[in-house]
Amino acid sequence: MVQVVFFAKPECRGNARQIRVLQASGHDVVVRNLLSEPWSAEELRSYFGDRPVSEWFNRSAVRVKNGEIVAETLSEADAIALLLDDHALIRRPLMQALGERHAGWEPELIARWIGLGSAMSPGKEGCAAGAKHDKRAEGGQCA
Repeated sequence: MVQVVFFAKPECRGNARQIRVLQASGHDVVVRNLLSEPWSAEELRSYFGDRPVSEWFNRSAVRVKNGEIVAETLSEADAIALLLDDHALIRRPLMQALGERHAGWEPELIARWIGLGSAMSPGKEGCAAGAKHDKRAEGGQCA
């Protein structure tokens, strides 16, 4: 059993399913509110590792979907500034366990990192709630 600090968007059904998968896999999940966390630039940046800036963003966030924010064109500094200003833009979940931090729900990576049981996981990051739900993929996406 591993303790996982899991930063989620409240009321996100996808995040709720992901939490249940982790719990069913025997992990102790400490859920924190991604949107109200007082992030520092350094702390938030630590979740993204060597991923390109474009992978730091929630692709279902309204400002990304409508083209207001084009993540592929941003510098790291500009991206962090935007993410700190609007936490809904942050790719989720953010997870911390065993001294490592990761962004996004990637079942294969999580299985190698901390292990996932036979419950396996929704294949996408976001939630399945509300009018902004993308019903095309299990696990859904929401802004």
